[in-house]
Amino acid sequence: MIYGYARCSTNESKQDIRRQFLELKDMGVEESNIFYEYESAMKEDRKELNRLFSVIFEGDTLCCTEASRITRSIKQLLSVLEFAKDRSIKLVLGSFVVDFTTSKPDPMTLATVQLMGVFAELERNILSERVKSGMRNARDKGKQIGRKFTTIEDIPDKFITYYNTLYVPGKINKNELSNLSSLSYPTTLKYISILENNK
Repeated sequence: MIYGYARCSTNESKQDIRRQFLELKDMGVEESNIFYEYESAMKEDRKELNRLFSVIFEGDTLCCTEASRITRSIKQLLSVLEFAKDRSIKLVLGSFVVDFTTSKPDPMTLATVQLMGVFAELERNILSERVKSGMRNARDKGKQIGRKFTTIEDIPDKFITYYNTLYVPGKINKNELSNLSSLSYPTTLKYISILENNK
């Protein structure tokens, strides 16, 4: 049996996994045998990958479009190679094949796969450092990084007007304050907290 594994780091609204599906089908994998998920390649405990490993047996083939789809960690890649060896399966990483179904692959083949893992991990680390460097640079220039911190100046006047009647007996409660201000209940509670902490 030929199985495929496809992975993207973010959800389907941000990354399209369909290209991997099409490539896996070209590699001979039936769509019903493609396992896919949106998870970080560095996460060790992945639900669909674990499910895939549970159905693969001796003589089967596991296909990925490239090594980085299954992992960006050399440690995890070595674990995958060990799994392939223990189950006597064929591992296809793009155009590269490691076949444990007949005999032990030659040392050069194993070394090449391990180098693929090294470069995948290196690529991830470089990208991570670039992001961190960009954020540090933006902070140094006084730019806002991440979600803006809400202050009392950000609270709408309309909300404050209704808030002033919140603790008047017989007037409104927090749910009514939320509705009158056209705000969600969590936002209402946040604004109340800000106002009360500034009293």
